Amino acid sequence: MCYNYRMKSYIVGNWKMNFSVGESSVYLHKLQQKTRAYRSIEVVVAPSFTALQPLSLQLDRKKIRLAAQAGNPHDFGAYTGGVSYTQLRGLVDYGIIGHSERRQLFHESDKDIRASVAAALRNQITPILCIGETETEHTFGETEDVLRDQLLGGLSEVSTEDITKVIIAYEPVWAISTTTDSRLASPDEIARTVKFLRHILSDTYSASVAEEIPILYGGSVNPSNAGAYLTVPGINGLLIGGASLIGDQFIDIIETAKKVQS
Repeated sequence: MCYNYRMKSYIVGNWKMNFSVGESSVYLHKLQQKTRAYRSIEVVVAPSFTALQPLSLQLDRKKIRLAAQAGNPHDFGAYTGGVSYTQLRGLVDYGIIGHSERRQLFHESDKDIRASVAAALRNQITPILCIGETETEHTFGETEDVLRDQLLGGLSEVSTEDITKVIIAYEPVWAISTTTDSRLASPDEIARTVKFLRHILSDTYSASVAEEIPILYGGSVNPSNAGAYLTVPGINGLLIGGASLIGDQFIDIIETAKKVQS
């Protein structure tokens, strides 16, 4: 299989539960001042729900796009505290779905995740489906089984026509929020995993479709390792947590992506 390594790169910043609305606005303003528009790179930020609407009004969409960190798969109804993808339509271009924190802390099931992927697609929002194994699963050699279940489970309601509208993000849970180099995923490990994921996509859909689906990597990404991760065969971008909250670091990663594309 010959992967399309020259497709657009995605640099996605997941702000998680950080920044007030005012802080989010100031950060975005500074980020847009220091960021150029690149045709080959899509820069995406995922603020808290409260900041999405005001940020959408100040956004320069030639430079940056918005993502939701989560969403309710039901279009409407008696779901107190929920925000549906129908309500997010027009505010965001992307939706992060199945992040390990949503799976573990909020107990989102495979059923919830595949329903959210389908809901995002029917509302013209690009799903960023997150998959990744825990440290225990990694240690006991269960990585492939876990990733196969999460990938196929999340995509089980996605048709051949819609699959190329989905982005996959591989985030090994054991490598998230670590400052220890020995616990970071190596480029070789990531390359093997991405190859495995594309084979699953090829077997499920087709080889040509598998080539077109962007796969991102996330897991303690920072300016010092971003270049190595971006040059892993089959990787088309990064999902970034902590470093996306620090303007200079996030911009460094964007600039690194541009250099890798050159």
